[in-house]
Amino acid sequence: MAEKVTIATVARHARVSRQTVSNVLNAPHIVREETRARVQEAIDALGYRANQAARQMRTGRSRLIAVRIEPTRDGINGSVLDRFLHGLTEAAEAAGYRTMLYTAADVEREIAAYDDLLSAYDLDGFVLTGTHHGDPRTAWLAARGVPFVTFGRPWDTPEAHPWVDVDGAAGTAEATRHLLARGHRRISFLGWPTGSGVGDDRRAGWSRALRAAGIEPAGWHRETEDGIAEGERLMRELLATAEPPTAVICASDSLALGALQVARAADPAVAVIGFDDTPVAAAVGLTSVSQPLGEAAARCVELLTAVLDATHRTTDHVLLQPALVPRHTA
Repeated sequence: MAEKVTIATVARHARVSRQTVSNVLNAPHIVREETRARVQEAIDALGYRANQAARQMRTGRSRLIAVRIEPTRDGINGSVLDRFLHGLTEAAEAAGYRTMLYTAADVEREIAAYDDLLSAYDLDGFVLTGTHHGDPRTAWLAARGVPFVTFGRPWDTPEAHPWVDVDGAAGTAEATRHLLARGHRRISFLGWPTGSGVGDDRRAGWSRALRAAGIEPAGWHRETEDGIAEGERLMRELLATAEPPTAVICASDSLALGALQVARAADPAVAVIGFDDTPVAAAVGLTSVSQPLGEAAARCVELLTAVLDATHRTTDHVLLQPALVPRHTA
């Protein structure tokens, strides 16, 4: 009969202490990367499988975190969350956690899902996505002492809880400067209705960059719900004005794809830039702003682990920088 592989076996193979192996399994963030890699190699080589029940009794944790799958929309910007979820699952697994996915059609149903999940499973915490003004989800979890972090900042009170976000304003400002450097002066912005935290942030970067260049952005902004058809409609309206734009920056690739289809038919010289750098953007040659989604996911796991270890500060947050990906359309 093959010898049972234990933590002590792994420790001897990796030439570390049993406590170090335990730390790699239960608190990997406190172990140096080189040591963590050596222990993981030993775990893989020996086929070690931790006793999850014993680990839960020892640590008081299930090593299970939950995150929502948002309802599908047009199949374009939904890929953004897909990439984030993929990165989150990988980062969680590397930290010794498993990810539970759930779905909910709206905020009220999501909160109801929290209640159901917490009753049915011994969850360690949640990663929330898609934050907005007056977000009741974070208030519900905080009031019950449920650990969580958000991918997206709390727009009303930035210091309310740990969060990771991408600086959308920096992304649209870079896109605007890119167009200004190419001689454009009539640069419109297609965004979401005022009150959207993410949408307002992306619009703010565009307007600040124009004002810094001595251009008043008033009158060059259009608002709509997200979607390809909405981008098409607003682009037609803009091109029919007395002074149509020579370039358009959009709050999403969905809006940009709609705008691009109209521009290519009416005036191919009009530059179009999207946001999120979805696979569709790459396929059609759309210049777009790319979010570091893998890094965002990894930082969410780091912050949630810190929350669970009680080593975080309420003000802990991470603001990541996006990057413009130039292609044929700008």
